[in-house]
Amino acid sequence: MPRLSQSWLLLLLCFVLPACRQERPAVETETVVDAPALAIESGALSGGPVKPVPPRVTTLEGSDWSVMDLASGDAFVDCNIDVAPVHELSGSILLPGGEPQASQGQPLHELSYTSVERAVMPCRGSGGLRLRYSGKIATDFTELVRRVANMAHRLDIHERILQLDSAGGHVEDAMRAGDAIGASQWTIRVAEDDNCHSACVLLLAAGDFREIDGRVGVHRMLRVGSTATTREELTNELREVHSHMKDYLERNGAAVIVADLMMTVPNRKLRLLNKTELIEYGLQGTNAVQDDLERIQLTRKCGDDFVRRKDDYDRAFSRACAGPDQDLDALDACGLTLRETFGFPDKDCPVESPLSRLDRGESAVTGQAGRK
Repeated sequence: MPRLSQSWLLLLLCFVLPACRQERPAVETETVVDAPALAIESGALSGGPVKPVPPRVTTLEGSDWSVMDLASGDAFVDCNIDVAPVHELSGSILLPGGEPQASQGQPLHELSYTSVERAVMPCRGSGGLRLRYSGKIATDFTELVRRVANMAHRLDIHERILQLDSAGGHVEDAMRAGDAIGASQWTIRVAEDDNCHSACVLLLAAGDFREIDGRVGVHRMLRVGSTATTREELTNELREVHSHMKDYLERNGAAVIVADLMMTVPNRKLRLLNKTELIEYGLQGTNAVQDDLERIQLTRKCGDDFVRRKDDYDRAFSRACAGPDQDLDALDACGLTLRETFGFPDKDCPVESPLSRLDRGESAVTGQAGRK
């Protein structure tokens, strides 16, 4: 029997011994599940080829307060916009017998000036509000977002969280609402027990920042009132709205593959997006377009040196301060210690400096590193 060389012997042992074998890293796989009944009935509907027009910023500051009920879902406004999930008992009340129940906030049933002002006014002192919405994406939802943002602007409330739980709705309304969201500085949150399905996914593209812990899923659009009798006719009916969706996703920094999935995944199924896909498709974390825009504006106002120092600060903050178990007070304390090293607060741009809200005496209202 021929003798094995030493190298061949080592190679053979590596196939046999488990210590030599490397485990393959876990790979997130795509998941296609049966769509919930609500998502099938009202998830991603198209009413026709109406091109949504992005609103001007001045539109959001206008005075359109015509009578409108909120009939498509339930909305609540509260001033607790901490990063804690909504099901935790922060800000809870006690029921008879001493059992806690999470506070719902101020309900909004109709969108008059008086009703919106009454709901938003208590948040003036904290500088931030959370708008929780559960329901369909429709015209009244667009007005809800626009009018709450309008009132927040009037009352100088700059931190705005939109927490969503929706099976979808009309894609045209979702794009109109998304453009209103993009023009009025919202962080979008999908909590662990919440869903964002079908047309709702288009809203995620528009947020300045997206915090996704719940389930996000897409499937094919349905054409309302379709007269199609062939595949070609049906495809032609949807082609124009598909083109509008791609334009919408591009201007909000999201991947157009989301629009393609809304043409290919069967309507009775739901394609759930994993964490990796949410990031790759531009639906999770910082909005790339908004980040670039803010960077350009910041450079124009405070100069290149300020922006470089702020970038260095943000990286140092992430390394030294950020952690999964850190509370906001500990993050603030660590950030305050760091910022002096990088020359903050800056004498020429104090408001734009990291943690400037603490200099103004405001409380922590978001978990994002380095945010004002």
